[in-house]
Amino acid sequence: MTERKCVGCGKLKPREELIKITKEHKSGKIVIEPNSKIFGRSAYFCYNKNCQELALKKNKLNRALKTSEDLKGLLDGRTY
Repeated sequence: MTERKCVGCGKLKPREELIKITKEHKSGKIVIEPNSKIFGRSAYFCYNKNCQELALKKNKLNRALKTSEDLKGLLDGRTY
């Protein structure tokens, strides 16, 4: 079982319990898919809304993906 670290809370969890956000290698496009197989720089966070807010508030998600895009706009209105 593969474990990944949540960028919000920092806990290690099985990959299946986390949401994967990927910055595509070729296009630089941000893809939000829990079961994504896309190649590129990825970050994970829990389905917990608090983890999502922490990751965005402290800019942890942008640093993990090495991007300056407005990721809050991408996540707003999504339900996981």
